[in-house]
Amino acid sequence: MANLKEVKQRITSVSSTQQITKAMKMVAAAKLRKAQDKILKMRPFSKKLTAILNDVISSMGGELKISYAEQRELQNILLIPMTSDKGLCGAFNSNVMKMTNGLMEGEFKGKNITILPLGKKSFEFYSKRGFDVIPDYFEIFNNVTFDAVRTIATFVMESYTTKKFDKVVLVYNHFRNVATQDVIAEQFLPMGNMASSTEGVDNFQSDYILEPSKEYIIEELVPSALKTQLYKAVLESNASEHGARMTSMDKATENANDLLKELKLLYNRSRQASITGEILEIVAGANALEGT
Repeated sequence: MANLKEVKQRITSVSSTQQITKAMKMVAAAKLRKAQDKILKMRPFSKKLTAILNDVISSMGGELKISYAEQRELQNILLIPMTSDKGLCGAFNSNVMKMTNGLMEGEFKGKNITILPLGKKSFEFYSKRGFDVIPDYFEIFNNVTFDAVRTIATFVMESYTTKKFDKVVLVYNHFRNVATQDVIAEQFLPMGNMASSTEGVDNFQSDYILEPSKEYIIEELVPSALKTQLYKAVLESNASEHGARMTSMDKATENANDLLKELKLLYNRSRQASITGEILEIVAGANALEGT
């Protein structure tokens, strides 16, 4: 039978841990509400901008060459895995790195791979393993703003147009709801038909009047659409992180509650056994005195 003192110490320890997980769940829930509001407001704008861009490009019939859509032989690949800065969020980080590793060992095997990690966990993972890592932007989730993401997008777009990279792929968690996040690999560059990002938007072509010219509109619209696409992916990852952490801490709290029930039952049994043992010792002592 377990020692009463040891069981009591374990009950105290589990109770303290449960209080921590409850607090972390509440913090994650508060952050999730803000992150969820941002991504829900961002999605319609991103979809409509992409739909307009597709309409304008298709109406031009290929008469204008877009540098960001240039198809090249794949030699240099840039992967952008988006993880969190902290742990305690279930399989959120491991799923992203598993898919990134799968791309390196599968579709891009034998290519020159560069990693641009967004999030401390992915930065540490790939830096320690000797990958070619760009370390300048991994702290983006300290303060997620469009200006910060625009800086990253500009760097990536310039690297592509100068032919430093032939393909850029985003790997991140797509936010569905608090309990569900889907890991996806999304091609960022070269940009193709982005119609897959326009779910829920009417698919008919509009007859736009473009001023001052189609060329000017494309030169302004394409970079804006790409920056918006990256910003939306960062917001998706940010909301998914808080959702995953909230779910993980909720499960941890439930597990701690189950463990406390078992420990309290064990404590009561141990205490009862101890009392029973003491009574038996008293009775044995009394019987021994009577026999003398």
